[in-house]
Amino acid sequence: MPLHRDRPLFPTRRRVMQGAAAAGALSMSPLKVKAQGIEQLSSYAAERAKTLAAGRAVALRFLVPVGSEANVAPVIAAFTEKTGITVDLHPIALDDINTHLILSAFTNDQPYDVALPATYALPDLVDAGAIRPLTDFARRHEPLGLRSGVLFDVGDTYDGEIYGFQADGDTYVMFYNARLLNDPAEQDRYLAQTGTPLTIPDTWEELDQQMAFFHRPDAGLYGGALFRVSGYLAWEWWVRFHAKGVWPFAPDMTPQIAGEAGVAALTELIAASAFLVPEAATLGLFENWQRFGRGDVYCNIGWGGTQKYLNGPESAIRDDLVFGPTPGGVVDGEILRAPYFNWGWDYVVSQASTEPEIAYLFSLFASSPDISTHSVRARDGYFDPFRTEHYADPIIREVYSDPFLDVHRESLQNSIPDLYLANQSEYFSVLNNWLDAAMNQEISPHEALVRTTQDWSLITLRAGVDSQTERWARLRAKYPEPTRSRLRDL
Repeated sequence: MPLHRDRPLFPTRRRVMQGAAAAGALSMSPLKVKAQGIEQLSSYAAERAKTLAAGRAVALRFLVPVGSEANVAPVIAAFTEKTGITVDLHPIALDDINTHLILSAFTNDQPYDVALPATYALPDLVDAGAIRPLTDFARRHEPLGLRSGVLFDVGDTYDGEIYGFQADGDTYVMFYNARLLNDPAEQDRYLAQTGTPLTIPDTWEELDQQMAFFHRPDAGLYGGALFRVSGYLAWEWWVRFHAKGVWPFAPDMTPQIAGEAGVAALTELIAASAFLVPEAATLGLFENWQRFGRGDVYCNIGWGGTQKYLNGPESAIRDDLVFGPTPGGVVDGEILRAPYFNWGWDYVVSQASTEPEIAYLFSLFASSPDISTHSVRARDGYFDPFRTEHYADPIIREVYSDPFLDVHRESLQNSIPDLYLANQSEYFSVLNNWLDAAMNQEISPHEALVRTTQDWSLITLRAGVDSQTERWARLRAKYPEPTRSRLRDL
């Protein structure tokens, strides 16, 4: 998932600004009429695109992650029917889409017009000059209220510019085996053993205790299936750390993760690994879903895509699920939760597109309430609800179930953001590498986080301390209340 870049190959910020200027120049187009309301937005976007393409055979090249084809198929079909513009779909592996988008943008080897990279990748894509700012297009075309209807859109903007349209509500959610959680005999035994009732855990400490309780390998039962592949370690640690009530960086970008809170979060994560399925360290995304779906594991962590699978015919646990937010921590005597938006797909326009306004209008069309609802409905795709309208749709409710959607919506509204700073992939790649070293007992948890802070400081220095500090200040302000007011600096 992390994106590794060879910096000398990529253009400077000047090229990005030139792209912005080009987008601004397009504002001289006669098509200046803004959509009057979100109810007619898909029709408006299609009409504008059709007018721009009049008299020409326009075909957009669309780069998408494997697994999203079912989500974008109805979008493409509707757009082509209304505009006559064809959209050629190019699926690529989840882990490769960001690198592929950058390389294709600057080799000019059949460049893409539209792409669906992960939300956390937008800072890196902007820094590489691979995607085009959309602010001027948005001013020209977007109706009031379009983006306010998105429950999490923090990752769509960067350095004061709009770069994307959120297409997927990927906030972390917990999944519990209802057969175990609600078993009276297990509840009695747990109460006798721990002195506390067996309920959906409020804290990571409680979750770890419950996983230990249910972990009975000799009986073919396991405590959890939480991710332990190296590229995913940072996500769980990030939530555990925030639940300790500390900001990862001070206001001046000094890392604050190697203190008591960070070490405790990593120590607990490592200890909890003893109560997971034995193959946890090798399970990727889809393998994780399949493993938990066998029904012999107490809990798992995942997204709406996880629920689409678990609520489907291949899951043995389909009718035995209970959902909850990610656990929190006790700070000043109260529970502090930090639900986390750590993935999601975003519609973006490639810097190399020869039809940038039509590519933008396709993205706008796809992001309209009616079209995005059709997209999220797809059972075989992994887009999740992200607009308020999605939660009322009867098909989406059937695909996900009302109990899941209740938890998902609350988590999405209160999610902390990913680290949307320049060089995001480098920060998280370093963090994952040192966490993995601690997991493998190559170094201590404290040493792993000290090494991380040293590397993070170098990354910040290369990115520019002043500019990175400004970005961090803006990002801190976007943390949701009450989380933001309860995090402290050391």
